Amino acid sequence: MNYKEFVGQVQHRLEYAELGPAVRASRAVLTTLGERLHEGEATDLASPLPMEIDRYLIEAEHGQRFDYQEFVDRVAEREGVDRSDANYHAQQVLAIVGEVVPPGNLEKAKNQLPEDFDPLFEHVDHLES
Repeated sequence: MNYKEFVGQVQHRLEYAELGPAVRASRAVLTTLGERLHEGEATDLASPLPMEIDRYLIEAEHGQRFDYQEFVDRVAEREGVDRSDANYHAQQVLAIVGEVVPPGNLEKAKNQLPEDFDPLFEHVDHLES
């Protein structure tokens, strides 16, 4: 999947008329996820993604410790949306990531996160619950 396809998928799932908000949502979600993951997991998760997208995970300040509520708060602030939209956007962006990356990479990232992050993976098809 290339950059335009990835952002187009985000745009379609989030029902945005333009690409700009889809790019903002992708950046907000993946940067925040990159902050929560250790560098190795963030890099593994990022590697199959388009170069313009993988940098959000790779360039984040890795290894921060915060819960899912803080994750949603950070996404909401970065994206400029309310918490419920931020949660939904995060789930949809991760579902698209799940279509691109090998299941093992996403599973490793999920396993590194506490259980309260499970809602983030709600729409990812091939993960064990």
